[in-house]
Amino acid sequence: MSTWQKTGCILCAQNCGLEIQVENDRMVKVRPDKENPRSQGYVCRKGLNVINHQYPADRITEPLKRKGAGFEPITWDQALDEIADRLRELVDRHGPRCLAYMGASGQGGHAEAAFGVSLLRAMGSQYLYSSAGQEFSGLFWVAGRMFGRQYYMGGPDEHRADMLVAWGWNGMQSHQMPRAPLVLKAFSKDPDRLLVVIDPRRSETAKIADLHLPVRPGTDALLIKAMIAIIVAEGWENIAYIKENVVGWETIRPWFEGFDARAALKVCELEYEDVHHLCRLLATRRWGVHPDLGIFMGRRSALNSYLMNVLGAVCGIFGVRGGNIIPGMVMPMGFHADERNPKIWRTLTTGLPPAAAGSFAPAAMPEEILSDHPERLRAVLVSVCNPLRAYPDTTAYEKAFGRLDLLVVNDIVMSETARLAHYVLPCRTFYEAWDTTFFPLTFPEVFMQLRRPIVPPPPNCLEASQILARLAGRLGLIPAVPDDLRTAAAGDRMTFGAKLMTWAAQEPKALKAMPFVLAETLGRAWDSAAKAALWGMLMTAPVAFQENAARAGFAPGPDLGDRVFQTLLDTPQGAWVGKVDPAENLKMLRTPSGKIEVLIPELAEEAQTLNAAVETEALRMPAGFPLILNAGRHTKHNANTLMRNPAWNEGRRACTVAVHADDAKALGLSDGQQVRVSTEAGSEVGELEVSDEVRPGTVLIPHGFGLQYGDTVYGINVNRLTKNTHRDPLGTPLHRFVPCRVEAA
Repeated sequence: MSTWQKTGCILCAQNCGLEIQVENDRMVKVRPDKENPRSQGYVCRKGLNVINHQYPADRITEPLKRKGAGFEPITWDQALDEIADRLRELVDRHGPRCLAYMGASGQGGHAEAAFGVSLLRAMGSQYLYSSAGQEFSGLFWVAGRMFGRQYYMGGPDEHRADMLVAWGWNGMQSHQMPRAPLVLKAFSKDPDRLLVVIDPRRSETAKIADLHLPVRPGTDALLIKAMIAIIVAEGWENIAYIKENVVGWETIRPWFEGFDARAALKVCELEYEDVHHLCRLLATRRWGVHPDLGIFMGRRSALNSYLMNVLGAVCGIFGVRGGNIIPGMVMPMGFHADERNPKIWRTLTTGLPPAAAGSFAPAAMPEEILSDHPERLRAVLVSVCNPLRAYPDTTAYEKAFGRLDLLVVNDIVMSETARLAHYVLPCRTFYEAWDTTFFPLTFPEVFMQLRRPIVPPPPNCLEASQILARLAGRLGLIPAVPDDLRTAAAGDRMTFGAKLMTWAAQEPKALKAMPFVLAETLGRAWDSAAKAALWGMLMTAPVAFQENAARAGFAPGPDLGDRVFQTLLDTPQGAWVGKVDPAENLKMLRTPSGKIEVLIPELAEEAQTLNAAVETEALRMPAGFPLILNAGRHTKHNANTLMRNPAWNEGRRACTVAVHADDAKALGLSDGQQVRVSTEAGSEVGELEVSDEVRPGTVLIPHGFGLQYGDTVYGINVNRLTKNTHRDPLGTPLHRFVPCRVEAA
């Protein structure tokens, strides 16, 4: 029997709607879902190839325990009992700082975060590591200072903008916005709208832009400071907006007065007239900016985000239609973790805060494990991610993970990380489980899709959420749940909810353990801890979401969350579940002043002293490494580490070392030959691609390759070339500026 099932892509943060044909309990064909209200029938080739993710040859289907150099199958009871005993022993002996949870990073599911973070906190630890800390520590931290919440990273209201600035973002390949290629093409073709790209290379997005500024790699902060200086010198500030919505501008305005913008732009290798023209457009058009990893993982990462936000505040783009807005959220992507609060931990060896909305930077983890500190990391729970290919410095991670007393990996495959684990626990895929993500950053509508299982899992596989919940039970972290509550879970949801709240009011440990309690009750009845937690989340959603839901047509009431949940069950393609009031956007600010606070004292000195002379000296390349590696190029052919089977790219040059023709000629290299790329961290060999789209002096290598599939390693592991210590003060690895050299292999 064949049926078409509505679901979503789980390969990137856009989660475009899919319809998947299922025959005999197996996925056989994929097409875009035209009824998905967010993606509207758009999907890229990654989503169309998602069957390759679902059926990898290295799938694991039973718990495994390390035995010598290999693994042996064990039962779930043995695995969970032994892991719990070892965890408890380590925490009791060394304290809670010895434990970290590395997860909450799945492109297809965020429900596990509730369980991983709850388990972590119940054990006394705060050490959450995730991909947010890998890429966005500067962005989140700056948002926390300027807007009052680290998860308030405002995005462009592209549908109302008449100019869109793509800064360090190649949306034609990497998306990062719903239906990004279609949106960008629409800007490009519309005579009344402008597409501006600021990017060192002539990317696919730059090719269709109205204006492309090919900024010198690593000089984005200097360029932004020059642009603010030009706007100040010309008197183009939005005075009325600043007076009403901004605090601190008069304090920092002198940083830009008298600044030598012409000298700065020479260092940026840009023409003054082109930048001056863009500044005039910024002062007169309704524009939004979409920065991406070119900014976030470039030199001076945090300063880039800071000065970009100052530029936006000076031009008055925040919280207005067509500018950059704070989107509505069902649930924030993390939590506000201001390290000025003495209760918020820093890492012991590297001294880093959880800058990315509660998440620490993965770049710090190897040092935290290899330290001699008595409270160093000794136990790591890795869930649905692959740090040995996703995070910087594979060599450092291999050494560090080899020193751990306990490494547990939850995954669907025997990944590179799993090969080093003490225990490997088999997960259901995102097409065998209930889940959702909280990436959708739409405005003013709020979108959510509750993805349901469309094919059955192997008998011995569990959701990552179920694994963490059962481990919590073995650790004694769940209060005794009464039998009548378990019985009620099989009946009416609201009746169950009433009984749950009555019991929780009498049980002091219930609220902190609520995800686990829901897993033990509804989760057992539904065979899904994730689904149970999502129902609980909607039932206890914050007032802001309840107000947004009311604007979307959900009448207020104690059962509002349940009605939203039922709507999501009834609309597998996803639904608009809320609507933000655009006129009230800036009232979401949570700074002490209630306004945008543009003075960040911690970045003041770096911002003030930044000038042409400072950057001229700082940009000198080290001896032996004359070229700049962009480590992690986005293309149509890579999907982090989620597509392990190279068959999905058969016949394509998916993983190459791309250089400009002038560099290839100077090095005596030719297209297609094998070359060695070397950095301070190590070296890798791959196929050379000669392309005039690459900026001279730079080297591009995509991420998500170097995966061992069967007996073969396919492509280059670019993180063998990155040093975990090559990072900004908040822990973001500077992957867009890695000194390197290229030579014949």
